[in-house]
Amino acid sequence: QVQLVESGGDLVQPGGSLRLSCAASGSISRFIAWSWYRQGPGKQRELVATILKGGSTSYADSVKGRFTISRDNAKNTMYLQMNSLKPDDTAVYSCKAVSLGNAVWGQGTQVTVSS
Repeated sequence: QVQLVESGGDLVQPGGSLRLSCAASGSISRFIAWSWYRQGPGKQRELVATILKGGSTSYADSVKGRFTISRDNAKNTMYLQMNSLKPDDTAVYSCKAVSLGNAVWGQGTQVTVSS
């Protein structure tokens, strides 16, 4: 069973940037979609961004133009580049990988945007 481990969460000031990583313990070749989710304090979990096996990407309206999802197959790692961060971006960010009939989640990494 492949495991996912997120890293890169931190405390950052509004307007700052962070890059989150989601590293897989094994080959990611069987996964057909990768996503980042987030859950802020008192909020429901929200889909932030998705990248498909073929490279297509999609984003929540709230992060379009600020966040970029990418994947490095050679490193078995997915990334979320977050720019122009806002206090509303404060959340636990988790990655998810989906294959046919199965989904794997990471444990999450905390992002706090505050001055």
